Amino acid sequence: MAHVHANARFVPLGIAILTVSDTRGFDQDGSGDLLSERLSEAGHALVERRIVPDDIYRIRAVVSKWVVRDDVQVILVNGGTGFTVRDTTPEALTPLFDRSVDGYGELFRQLSFESIGTSTIQSRAVGGVANRTLIFAMPGSPKACATAWDGILENQLDARTRPCNFVAMVMSEQQACGTRELPKVPDHGQGARA
Repeated sequence: MAHVHANARFVPLGIAILTVSDTRGFDQDGSGDLLSERLSEAGHALVERRIVPDDIYRIRAVVSKWVVRDDVQVILVNGGTGFTVRDTTPEALTPLFDRSVDGYGELFRQLSFESIGTSTIQSRAVGGVANRTLIFAMPGSPKACATAWDGILENQLDARTRPCNFVAMVMSEQQACGTRELPKVPDHGQGARA
């Protein structure tokens, strides 16, 4: 079980939120509101928040712009993870991943099973890493977003969580929280390398 280490320090992350919806605007985006509130309460910074229609290329375009920004370490995507013809979020995101975080979707469905039973198999929640940026997609309901944040992401985006978390992985060498030392390259008497 994960726990918070008393001597570790909190490292605020820059987080962007993308709501995928053909019908919602910001005044009806309860899921985006919930995620924004949760990440702020946890001490992170909301860098940007957008809403796009459920279209593979529009989703991919926004996420692609965010993964190259230095101020965005995490992208939370809500909506478009079901099985209807218009649900294309996993197809939009997975080609961008350098690595998948398979356990995220597995754990999300396990937690979701407790409240919605076998209907959880219709959730295609996915996670991955692109250019040292974490990307987590979840269903678009506020309840599903709360399950993802409260049950998984809040702890995994906290540098104090032990035995491990994602924070050191997404920070640059200059920003690293100190939980892991970067390996030193031995010189072997050859001097500096070009």
